Amino acid sequence: MSPRPAFYNSAYVSAPERFVLAGGRWTLINIPIRYGIYEHKRVGRCLIDTGYCPRVTRGPRSLPLRIYAGLLRPRLETHSLPKAAPAIDAILLTHLHADHISALKDYPQARLYADGAGVDHFLNGGGFNRVRHGVFRELLPEDFRERLVRYETLPPVEAPLGLGPARDVFGDGEVLAMPLPGHMRGHTGLVWPKLERALLYAADAQWLARAVMENRPPGPPARWIMDDPVADAETRARIAAFARAGGEVVYCHDPDPQA
Repeated sequence: MSPRPAFYNSAYVSAPERFVLAGGRWTLINIPIRYGIYEHKRVGRCLIDTGYCPRVTRGPRSLPLRIYAGLLRPRLETHSLPKAAPAIDAILLTHLHADHISALKDYPQARLYADGAGVDHFLNGGGFNRVRHGVFRELLPEDFRERLVRYETLPPVEAPLGLGPARDVFGDGEVLAMPLPGHMRGHTGLVWPKLERALLYAADAQWLARAVMENRPPGPPARWIMDDPVADAETRARIAAFARAGGEVVYCHDPDPQA
């Protein structure tokens, strides 16, 4: 059986439940920003995203990043990186939003994995296009592309329980990269098919599991930042079917990690 990834909270932000769940309450809820750690027998210690780190909340920053941090007001936890994990061999990215990549510069030796088309879309476009989608070039290493392994170049495989086509990240079937479009260009989930119960890290496919299992995706303002509402609906349906077939799903932002 393959090792199981462990997930930690890097920070919390607060928002009304209604912002992340159709028909939800106006009551503020604490929304975690997770990253994961996975030990691979050959590659070594791997991060799954990086969550928030102090680079977003203090120190020299561009005006757009200051505004972003001022609006969201992330509250860093003791498990924030890089302090919680100073030595890392590889980083598996789900997408390029700031709350998923902010500690990348702290790991200059790590090999980076991401959806290449999503990377090209944002890095080849203008700065305004990046910022309005929550992508900040200043958070990415200068050699980001040189160190990048593109998921689409990896061996194709079929993910379990009907999830569909995926990519074998390390060539041994231990962890698969699974396109989960809708939330953002290049958004990718990660699957551990060899666990006793197959695990999907669905990242930001939705903020709450209830939005998937009860078909209650949020409206504005969350819908305004969505890349593709049609693809989002298809992704939700696939994840719900995977969960009903016995798969385990973890999301980046659900207050209940096992929801």
